[in-house]
Amino acid sequence: MRWNELGKFLIIALAIIGGFCVYISPLTNSIKQGLDLQGGTHVVLQAVDTPELKVDDDAVNRSVKIIERRVNELGLTEPVIQRQGKDRIIVELPGVKDPEKAIAMLGRTAMLQFKDQDGNVVLTGKDLKDAKAQISNGNQAVVGLEFNEEGGKKFADLTARNIGKQIAIVLDGDVLTAPVVQEAITGGRAQISGSRTMEEAERLAILLRSGSLPVKIEVMENRTVGPTLGQDSKEKSIKAFSIGIIGVFVFMLIFYRLSGLVADIALLLYVMLLLLAMRYLNATLTLPGIAGIILSIGMAVDANVLIFERFKEELRHGKTLRSAMDAGFGRALVTIFDSNITTLMAAAVLFYLGTGPVKGFAVTLALGVVLSMFTAVTVTKFMLRFLIYSNLTNNPAFFGVGAGKPADTKEVKK
Repeated sequence: MRWNELGKFLIIALAIIGGFCVYISPLTNSIKQGLDLQGGTHVVLQAVDTPELKVDDDAVNRSVKIIERRVNELGLTEPVIQRQGKDRIIVELPGVKDPEKAIAMLGRTAMLQFKDQDGNVVLTGKDLKDAKAQISNGNQAVVGLEFNEEGGKKFADLTARNIGKQIAIVLDGDVLTAPVVQEAITGGRAQISGSRTMEEAERLAILLRSGSLPVKIEVMENRTVGPTLGQDSKEKSIKAFSIGIIGVFVFMLIFYRLSGLVADIALLLYVMLLLLAMRYLNATLTLPGIAGIILSIGMAVDANVLIFERFKEELRHGKTLRSAMDAGFGRALVTIFDSNITTLMAAAVLFYLGTGPVKGFAVTLALGVVLSMFTAVTVTKFMLRFLIYSNLTNNPAFFGVGAGKPADTKEVKK
């Protein structure tokens, strides 16, 4: 027996098993979770006709983009915004602590207007370049406005023509403030006062930065997924994952013995690498995503099954363990590559055409395919090579061929 080769195998195996036991829980908890796992708010918005504006395809598409900007400005974790049918928009907000405020922002038209004393609209939100929440010299929360070049000229002209008069800053028909102009204001900057808190000023700034909705939006449905329901989904997902991986482990051990043990150890590394990749890609874990992980685990051992079946076939033909292993990996590689490429193509189509949870499923499936090829073709191969080269056993029965005499020590001539 070669203790050096056996020692290498044991070191790698123990390192993978120990790393899995120590890091699997922190890795899982560090990944962002979707609405179905951590709870949150599900909102259905509908675009409605008004006497001034009619709902059309372009208006709904622009509304989706504006709502996306508003939600992203809120800093929420992996929201889902997608169009449904002709005039509806689905918004899912995972982990929202104050859903009412968030929903109030989503459906608000946010039409900003600057009017002179006669009620004439001189500037609109289209003339804005930026809007930020600030603290004024009087220690009050305000929204600082910066106009684009054309808007700056309009604002300077408006203030120059209305010295000693009021100008009104109006949002969705409500007057936010109506200051008296003391002097012409140049430089393309202004302030909106009246916010009670910095948080209120920030929400107003977000609305103004994202732009006004082209049509009126109404909230048709507001459904909250509580943390308890999300926790229940998470626990059932963990249970399904555990049953799936234990079933795979047992199957590999029964049919492939020592080869199956090596594949099971490599599978632990595969799970850790997959979660690590999701963590650093800032992916969000959802129920469909967990389904993708479980499916990819099955595909990961599928590559090992192809290799080991080829390995067993070579052993039955009388080859040594070393030669049979090399032949098994070499001849199964093309089949593994072809099958995984077709799966990656399907995942790419799902990601390109799908939305929300479907994209999450596609991402986890694609990551799983790539990592499974790595663990099956490299990690499993090296570990199995160390095990065989250690001369722990030459009996093919320990590699799933069945009880019988040890493999021949000579190659079968072709």
